[in-house]
Amino acid sequence: MTDMIRTRFAPSPTGYLHIGGVRTALFNWLLARQSGGQFVLRIDDTDAGRNVEAALQPILDGFRWLGMDWDEGPEVGGPHGPYFQSQRGELYRTAIAQLLESGHAYRDFAKPDELQTLRDEARQNGGAFVYDRRWMAADDEAAQKFEAEGREGVVRLKMPREGQCVIQDLIRGEVVVEWASEQDHVIARADGSPLYHLASVVDDHELKITHVVRAAEHLPNTPRQIFIAQSLGYELPEYAHLPYVAEPGGTAKLSKRKLDKYVKNRDFANLMTRGQAIAKRCGLTTDDETFNPVLVDFYREIGFLPDALLNYLMLLGWSLDGEHEKFTRQQMIELFTLARVTKSPASFDPAKLTSFQADAFAALPAAERTSLVFPFAVAAGWVDPENAESRQRLAGVVMAAGDRLKMAGDIIDFDYCFVDDYEVNSKAFEKRISKPAAAKELLGKIRDRLAECDDFSAAAAEAAVHQFCEDESIGLGDIIHGLRVATTGAAGGFGMFDTLAIVGKERTLERIDKTLAE
Repeated sequence: MTDMIRTRFAPSPTGYLHIGGVRTALFNWLLARQSGGQFVLRIDDTDAGRNVEAALQPILDGFRWLGMDWDEGPEVGGPHGPYFQSQRGELYRTAIAQLLESGHAYRDFAKPDELQTLRDEARQNGGAFVYDRRWMAADDEAAQKFEAEGREGVVRLKMPREGQCVIQDLIRGEVVVEWASEQDHVIARADGSPLYHLASVVDDHELKITHVVRAAEHLPNTPRQIFIAQSLGYELPEYAHLPYVAEPGGTAKLSKRKLDKYVKNRDFANLMTRGQAIAKRCGLTTDDETFNPVLVDFYREIGFLPDALLNYLMLLGWSLDGEHEKFTRQQMIELFTLARVTKSPASFDPAKLTSFQADAFAALPAAERTSLVFPFAVAAGWVDPENAESRQRLAGVVMAAGDRLKMAGDIIDFDYCFVDDYEVNSKAFEKRISKPAAAKELLGKIRDRLAECDDFSAAAAEAAVHQFCEDESIGLGDIIHGLRVATTGAAGGFGMFDTLAIVGKERTLERIDKTLAE
C-alpha cells in the first residue's frame, strides 16, 4: 500500500448516475481531496449482459458537470490501467489460479437445482444451509469425471467453517461476523469469467486503493472480500460503509425504479412537475429512464447548480455541528472527515434540495445568472444568440425576476416577456377581467393613458399608473391585477412596472387591445 490516501468509485455502465451513487462518489472524492490523495474512477463491467455501452459517456459527463475530477480512470489514464474490468482478465485468471492452487477455492460441479434441493431440505429441517461440497472436484481427475456427466464447473471460495471475521469499519466500528455464516461464494463462472467480488478485490489491490468507502449494503460482502484478499496475500484496505440514501419521507433505499411511488410525495411530485414543464418548453427528453429526480442528469437538464447539489448531498449522512449546512466547495473539502459520517440512513428531501439550489442561484451575480438561463431561452426559441436586443431583454428579465428564478430553467415562467403566444391563465382572466363590472372600462382608460407615455421605462410607467389611479379615485389594486393579466396572461410575476418596460409600449398596447376585444 501507499502512504497516500487513494479512494475509488466504481460504477457499472448500466444507467445514468444515481443520487445515492454520487453521494458515495462525493465522499470518496472529498476524502481524497481533503488529504491530498488521489481519486480513481474505475468501471466495473464484469457483467457484460447488463452493461449499456451508451451509458458510460453520461456517467463521465455527469462527473465533469459536477466538477468531480478523477486522477486516474477513463479518458484520463494513469499508471494502473486499464480502468475497465473487462480489460483486466489476465489479472483475474492469475488470482483464481492462485486461490485454487492454495486450496482457498475449488472447482464445483453442482447443478442449480441440486443446490436448491439442499437449501429446501435445510429449511424444512429448521437449520441454516451449509453446502457440504459433495460436488467439489478435489483434483483434475474428479473434474474430468464431472464434466463427462455433462456438468459445468464454477469456482467457489472454500470459506472457513470456524472462527470469526473482524472488520474494523471507520464508520461502524468493530463488526464481527461468524465465518460459519458465510457460504462458499462463486468467484468465477463456468466460462472462467470472474464475478464482482473477486474482480473488485484484485482491482483494489492492483490500483493501490487504501480506503474502500462504499454504501452500507456492501457490508455483508466484506467478509468474503477480506477472505479473498488475505488468501492472495494482499494488505487490507481501510473499510468505511456509508448509510444509504433513503426515499423521500421514508426509510427504504432510494431507487430509480420507484418513481410511481415517489410522486405521491408532494415535494418530489412538485420537483418532477417543474422539471417536466422545463423539459417540454425546451425540447428535452422526458422518459422515466433518464428524466427522473433520482438521477443526477435530471438536475443538469433543468438548470441546477452542481455546487448546490453537492452541498446538499454532502449532508445526506454527514454533519459538521448540526447547525451549519451551507458550504462552498473548498469548505466541503476542508471540513470533510469520515468521523462525522452517521450510521443511520438519510432521507432524500426534494424540498430542501430545491431550497439549497434557490439560495445558491439567488446569490450569483446577475450576469452569471443570465449566462446560465441563456441556453434555456435559446432552446425555447425566445432568444436569438446573434441578436443583441433579445440578449439584452433576457438580461432585463433576469434582473427583474430576482429570486423568482430558483434554477436556470425557471426562465420558462416568463415567456410573455419574449413572445405573444403565451398561455393565458383562465382563472385569473375570469377573476380579474371577466367578472369585475368595471374591469374592461378601466383597462381601456389605462390603455389610453399608457399610449400617451413617450418614456416607457419602469419608473415612467409607474408614475403614469399612479397618476391614473389618483385621477380615477381608485386604488392601485383596482387596476394592477387586471393590467397584469391583460399584458402577460399570468396571475402573478415580478414587478408590474418592470414587466411593462420589458414588454414594451407597442406590445403592451396590442395586448390590452386584444383583451378588450375578447
